[in-house]
Amino acid sequence: MAGLTMQVNIVAADHPVWHGTAKSVTIPASEGGMGILPNHEPVLTVIKEGTIVVVDPDGSRRSFEVTDGFISFDSNKLRVALGSILLTVRLLRLQQLHMIAIL
Repeated sequence: MAGLTMQVNIVAADHPVWHGTAKSVTIPASEGGMGILPNHEPVLTVIKEGTIVVVDPDGSRRSFEVTDGFISFDSNKLRVALGSILLTVRLLRLQQLHMIAIL
């Protein structure tokens, strides 16, 4: 499974935001939405206001509302440097949503 995940490190200008392992990340790139998967070719790009979505290896999703920054991806390591984060980080776990739907 090591080849199917990547390391992700998200930091704001003044504090760490989140780090962990992911199977995919979607970012609001300046040219439009961009998906990053493990073994993606190296990339460096500017991000604009929007939502970064991280999909954990178990399928749960984490969303981060951001204003600006940049990403760097190389050797299965994604680094996201943010100017600021707009809203409180939301953790959307598919299992939790399923449980709520059952209740």
